[in-house]
Amino acid sequence: MTIEALVARYGLGALLLGAGIEGETVVVLGGIMVQRGALPYVGAILAAAIGSFIADQLFFAAGRRFRDHPRVRRWSAKPAFARALAAFERRPTLFVFAFRFLYGLRTVSPVAIGTTQLPLARFVVLNGAAALLWATIFVSIGYWFGHGLSEVIGRWLPSWQVLAGGAAVLAVLGGVTWWVKRRT
Repeated sequence: MTIEALVARYGLGALLLGAGIEGETVVVLGGIMVQRGALPYVGAILAAAIGSFIADQLFFAAGRRFRDHPRVRRWSAKPAFARALAAFERRPTLFVFAFRFLYGLRTVSPVAIGTTQLPLARFVVLNGAAALLWATIFVSIGYWFGHGLSEVIGRWLPSWQVLAGGAAVLAVLGGVTWWVKRRT
C-alpha cells in the first residue's frame, strides 16, 4: 500500500503517524489531500505537528534517559551527532527551534539535545512551536502546489526529461550538502 493510499484511507491518523515516522514527504502529501478536499486544512496541520512533536519528544527522552547506553555512545561518535551538539552549544534556543529544518540532523538532534542539560520544559515549548511552524509550512506546500505537482508528475513521469531533471536537482542538492558540511 502506498503512502498516498494510507493517508487517503486512514486520514489524519495516518498523517500523524507519518509525520512522526517519515516526515516531510507524508506531510506534503497531507497538504495535497487537503487540496483535494480529503482532509481539513487545520486538522492536517495539527495532526502533522502532533506527530512530529511526539517523535521528537521520544527521541529527546531517549537521549536523556540512555545518554550512557552503548548505542547512544556510538551515535555520539558520529559526525552528525557532533555537528548537532556544536550547533546546539553555539545557539541552543535557535537550534532546538530549527533542527527539524536541517537535512541530515533531523533524527539525531533531539537525541543529542537530550544528552545536554537543557531543561525538559524549555525543550517542550520550543519543540511544540517548531513542530507547529514546520507542519504549517509543509502542509501548505502540499496544498498550494499539490494540483500542479500531481498534474506535472502524472503527465511527465515516464519522460526521460523529468528523470534527468530530477537527477540534476539531486546533484545540486548533493553539492550544496557537501559544501555546507565542508564549511562546518
